Formats: sequence, structure tokens, C-alpha cells
Amino acid sequence: MSVWDFTGKRVIISGCFSGMGEAAARELVRLGGEVHGFDFRRSEVPMASFTEVDLRDPASIDAAVAKIGGPVDALFNCSGLAPGFPPLDLMKVNFIGLRHLTEAVLPLMKEGGAITSIASNGGLGWTQRIPLLMEFIAQPDYASAVAWSEAHPDIVLEGYGFSKEVVIAWTLLRCYDLIKRGIRINCTLPGPTQTPMMDDIEKVTPASVLEAAAQPSGRRSLPVEQAYPLIFLGSDAASYISGLALNVDLGFLGSVMTGQIDMRAMMGGMEQGAAA
Repeated sequence: MSVWDFTGKRVIISGCFSGMGEAAARELVRLGGEVHGFDFRRSEVPMASFTEVDLRDPASIDAAVAKIGGPVDALFNCSGLAPGFPPLDLMKVNFIGLRHLTEAVLPLMKEGGAITSIASNGGLGWTQRIPLLMEFIAQPDYASAVAWSEAHPDIVLEGYGFSKEVVIAWTLLRCYDLIKRGIRINCTLPGPTQTPMMDDIEKVTPASVLEAAAQPSGRRSLPVEQAYPLIFLGSDAASYISGLALNVDLGFLGSVMTGQIDMRAMMGGMEQGAAA
């Protein structure tokens, strides 16, 4: 079997209704996987099964995982809310529920399994506050993570940036223990992508910031352009890759790191948007 082939593999993908998750689900089906989709809204992708799941409700997550059962070869965490939703909902869907789902699936995974999550280049500032992120990640369960978020509104803020920072930090933290069980964990950091979620992002984010984030190419990616690297990280082709936060931004981070894109001006635009 080709390392790109998912024939004979049982896969769970959350967030399969639209955008990157839908594109990934369609491609995984095409690659022969037994794909089981989770989402808050019903997906039209012809998967082996679909289960309605609300990541804001841990009981919903547990019931969905129990329904699928094991073994599970790969988990793709693609669910997410955009800026503009209540901060606590963003935290629950973008990280707390994502983590709960992952921990529920892990006992069903065998050696060679893979977990891949969608973060965002909106979480690039994570390296500046690792101790704080580790404090949050140390909250042991769903309820305590929600309580921490409620107690720290000055840190959570609008919810999106912090939740994506946490996904990145948690991915890198978990790789150490999981690889000892033969399970890999990675995440992708997409640049601006033309999905239905972009409509919500445009309502709360200055156009200048979105334009800057799409540099140096000057264009947004298509959902399938994000799905391909996501699937690669969950495939046998990436068998020696774990603990990676992969930038899928057509040169944005490289341009920032070499001083060709000014992040200070970009952040200034975000602050002006928040004050408007």
C-alpha cells in the first residue's frame, strides 16, 4: 500500500461540514479511508458515518467517540470558530473541546496512529508566553479549563488568538509522551483561507491586517490547499514527523522572520480594529 493511501484506515475528522475540514474529509474518502465525521451541522461528504457533535458539550463528544469505537488510525481536528463569537465558546471549540476529543480517542489508537489539528498563524505569538500557556494546559479536564478561561478574561480576550496559541503549545508538549506510544501529533498554521468562516473574520478584522497576512503572495489559500498538508501529516508519509507546527502560508512566516513583513504594523492594525 502506498504511504499516501488510507485504504483500510479508520479516520475521525471533526469539523467536516465546511471549509478545510470538508475538503480534507472529501480527500480522505477519495484516498480510501473509512472516514467518520463529527460536526455541529450535518456534512454532505459521503463518509462511513456522520455524528452530530457539539464541542461545547463534553458529553456530546464522549457519546460520539463511543459510537465510533476503535481502532482509530488517525484523528483530524478541523473544528473551529472564528473571531466574533463569544470568547468562552471560542475557547471551548478551538481548544478545550478539541483536547477533550483527542484524549477520548487516544485509548482507541494503536501504534502508528496520528493526530493532526488546525491551529492558525494567528497564534504565532505563542512563543512569547509559554509559561502562561503551560499553566492553562495544566488544567486537567474540560471543566477546569473552562473555569480557568472564565477567571482570566484579560488573557483570553476575544478568544481566537489565545485558543490557537494553546493548540500550538499543547501539540508540541504532547509529542514527547505520545511518541513513546507510537502516536504522532502535529498541527498546521494556515494563512488566510477562503472558507465560509472568512466572512465572520472579515467582520471583526481590519482589511489591512488580512491583506498583510496574505503576503507575500497577495492571495488567500483555497480550503483544499490546507487539506493536503493536513492529510500529509496524518499519513504514513510523515512517519518521522511529530511535534511540528507547520506553517501553510505561502511564505508569510518566512517573510516576517527575515524582516520583509512588519509584524508591528500588522499588530497595530489589529489594535486599531479592536478599538473601533
